[in-house]
Amino acid sequence: MQVALREIGNCVIRRCDLSDLIPAMEINLKTLPEHYSDYFYESLLAELPEAFLVAEIDKKLVGYIMCKIEYGFSNFKKLGFVKKGHVVSIAVLPEHRKKGIGEGLVQEAIAGVKLKKSDELYLEVRCSNNEAVRLYEKIGFVTKQRLKAYYRDGEDAYLMAIEFAY
Repeated sequence: MQVALREIGNCVIRRCDLSDLIPAMEINLKTLPEHYSDYFYESLLAELPEAFLVAEIDKKLVGYIMCKIEYGFSNFKKLGFVKKGHVVSIAVLPEHRKKGIGEGLVQEAIAGVKLKKSDELYLEVRCSNNEAVRLYEKIGFVTKQRLKAYYRDGEDAYLMAIEFAY
């Protein structure tokens, strides 16, 4: 049984199920230039199901977010090796944007990453994606650095992160 983590109007945000992987991949193909192998989706779902979430309207997927846990240097502390979540990919179909679905996915992913006692969560976002940058700032993410030519097409990315206090 699939449990709704959050409802936004007629949209339900819930944990991803194996049967959701192909529809999530289809959303990725329609909305983002970066694509991943089937195995990559499966491995992230197996590794961190608490933060691989989907948004569904009338039994049809309209968005997803997938994260993983990493160990490395903090984006906040000068010195320190920490456990951190990484938003690998997030997408919402264009016709369902500006409805709070992306924000709901990020908020629930934050909750999922916190379940693993991570110190922070970070992501990369295209510098030209002003709407996404504003959304992440609204949630509490801070721009930590600009990554030159991060994307395959040469565009820079902002590395943004949010720190957790327990």
